Amino acid sequence: MKTTNQSSNGRQIAIIAMFFIFAMISFVTNLAAPIGTIWGYKFAGDSFLGMMGNMMNFAAYLFMGIPAGKLLVKIGYKKTALYAMAVGVVGLFVQYLSSVIGADTVIYEKTITVTEKIGGENVEMVRNFGVTLNFFIYLLGAFICGFCVCMLNTVVNPMLNLLGGGGNKGNQLIQTGGALNSLSATLTPFFVGALIGVLSPKTQMGDVAILLWIAIAIFIAAFVIISFVAIPEPNKGSGSAKVKYLHSPWNFRHTVLGVIAIFFYVGIEIGIPGTLNFYLADQNSTGAEVLGDASTIAGAVVAIYWLLMLVGRALSSAISGKISTRTQLLSVSVVGIVLTIAAICSPKSSRMDVPSFLYNPVESVQNTLSEANMPQTDIDAFISNPTVEALEQYTTSEQLVAKNGETVTRTVIANTNKQPYELVNALKSTPTVPISAIFLIICGLCTSVMWGGIFNLAVEGLGKYTAQASGIFMMMVVGGGIMPLVQQKIAGAAGYMPSYWLIAGMLGYILFYALIGCKNVNKDIPVDDEITNSL
Repeated sequence: MKTTNQSSNGRQIAIIAMFFIFAMISFVTNLAAPIGTIWGYKFAGDSFLGMMGNMMNFAAYLFMGIPAGKLLVKIGYKKTALYAMAVGVVGLFVQYLSSVIGADTVIYEKTITVTEKIGGENVEMVRNFGVTLNFFIYLLGAFICGFCVCMLNTVVNPMLNLLGGGGNKGNQLIQTGGALNSLSATLTPFFVGALIGVLSPKTQMGDVAILLWIAIAIFIAAFVIISFVAIPEPNKGSGSAKVKYLHSPWNFRHTVLGVIAIFFYVGIEIGIPGTLNFYLADQNSTGAEVLGDASTIAGAVVAIYWLLMLVGRALSSAISGKISTRTQLLSVSVVGIVLTIAAICSPKSSRMDVPSFLYNPVESVQNTLSEANMPQTDIDAFISNPTVEALEQYTTSEQLVAKNGETVTRTVIANTNKQPYELVNALKSTPTVPISAIFLIICGLCTSVMWGGIFNLAVEGLGKYTAQASGIFMMMVVGGGIMPLVQQKIAGAAGYMPSYWLIAGMLGYILFYALIGCKNVNKDIPVDDEITNSL
């Protein structure tokens, strides 16, 4: 009886450890996007350079996915997790170095043409800037961190499935871990934003250095904790015995089709909110034409998508003991397709007001003017009667060169990147967003259960080949870097909403996988451990 209780307690501790790792994965991954905004501002608003840190995170999966799976087989789950945390410490420290080294060393000069609103009018501007050494140091750190989260992902998914005994219970544990992953994903950008404050071209990596040190401390603490946790090692033989592998995960049709489904899924998860953020922030006729502080509104609306992913995973965790993984995946795929097509077909003129709990224009204006050191009495007077003239003494101006060669004056509120007319519009108009945005953020409920569902179905019946398959799945996470770029190309050529046909198509494939592709037609392949003794 005592042995049984100890075994049960050890299993519970292992599950909690895996949940903690799940949250850490999201924490490290979601540092890239908010920190990337610092580089975007530094490089004249070049969003491509700003997203490079995120891209480096995903690119690492392509290189580390299969090696991580082999590590599981060779050294086991616990050591792989410990190695991953050590790699994470190195990656975060390299990112920190970008705040103290190379800021004054220009590697190459770049000129870009961007469309900006100046005084409310669209003007094509020429921007010149130097790409500095510390940016490449940061990218190296982000790439190393990508190795870390890839290895952790390779550990946590099959281990939770194993601890749950596979099937619906295994999926339930994966969804619970996913809920914690989503919670971390939701909180991390807010935490970063609190440290950065109001973002401006003067914001530097040094402003978030403390965040990197906090992350390093978390990894070191996690390393110590996991070192003392007993984690089951299903791939370890005893003594000199070795498991004999006559086949590979590629010999299982449902696994191969699941690998493709994972590639598309990550593209869907990242592509829906990513393109939506650009669409809502674009105040031109090509975008959503949101009045007021469009970037802030876009960020607040997109945050709901991630919150709904948290809700969806929590709900899935509660029902997975009774409702099969396949049924859940079928349902969310169909609903996701319907919502996406509804968003595409909805006219931009169908709009709804932005709730005040998402965006309070008065509070936003108050914070901006406080950054400009405007007295509270003057702020109150401006809020009561918003005019551009009332802000003149709290502004700074810069001379810019338009694409046509003309000199243009851009006036912004001191210590910020906001123009006076933006604050006036924010107070005089009620911000609205197209109803299509609502359909798309609801998709978060659908995408929330897809990762766990696809993984659970794709490794069902793999036995000793599960660890190898996990590495292959991690390699396919690179889809989160590739497919959103494809969608952005489509958006540039055909428009934001038409680009979501790509999302609908990928959801269609996942529906096919849930209907037909997930069936294991290779049950004749032996998957139990065949032990051979090495000489």
